[in-house]
Amino acid sequence: MSALLEIQHAMRRALLAPPDPASDELGECIVGGAAAAATALDIYRRTCIGALLNALRLSYPAVRWLVGDEFFEGAAQAFIEVTPPAVADLNAYGAQFPLFLAQFGPAASVPYLGDVAQLEWAVNRALHAPDAAPLDLARLARASAAELAALRLQPHPSMTLLQLSHPADDIWRAVLARDEAAMSVALADRAVWLLVERTPAGVQVQRLAASAWRFLAALCELQPLAVAAETVDDATCVEHWLAEHLAAGRFISMGESA
Repeated sequence: MSALLEIQHAMRRALLAPPDPASDELGECIVGGAAAAATALDIYRRTCIGALLNALRLSYPAVRWLVGDEFFEGAAQAFIEVTPPAVADLNAYGAQFPLFLAQFGPAASVPYLGDVAQLEWAVNRALHAPDAAPLDLARLARASAAELAALRLQPHPSMTLLQLSHPADDIWRAVLARDEAAMSVALADRAVWLLVERTPAGVQVQRLAASAWRFLAALCELQPLAVAAETVDDATCVEHWLAEHLAAGRFISMGESA
């Protein structure tokens, strides 16, 4: 093995895959041969996987509490093996964990686990999203009616909208508060539409009505304002909701349809 890229790929496999005594593809690159390579790589492997496990623990505390440490670490190890990090920022690691949990056979007895994980990732995303100044409302006030109809609004980077099959917000709050009574109520099977965002007061998780959520989701998908308004049965709500979103600083820039 000589090419740098091949060595890098072998190193990545050695760090993230379970140890394989039969494999010595890095032995020729490490002083001391295969035996020295196995010992050295085991140290790096434990450090690497330990860092990734800790990143998942920090991002998913409620999920960890719901399933227990042993189950969580087993699921996290399985996730790490199939989903290595794509960037160096550990705060960005784990975005695919909710989908993994939703499809993870041993977690099938906890049907709400993937939804709670989605909420926790949205909270993590809101915490680490960059700051952005809200939209200049004076500029918006100068727009004509035609310009407003064609308007596309850029959402704040901390904002996430979630449509979930289970009341993950109630479950999440009950877990963080260690409130067993609230937890028994929270497990009722019902859909929720959530807005997660970072405000000056911190990260907020707010439940929306389905129609209000659809309108905001259309705006966040960069649909023109007139098109987003068509998702609402009661057009009288549009002006109120839009004013609320603008006052809350949920949009940071504006542009017209192409």
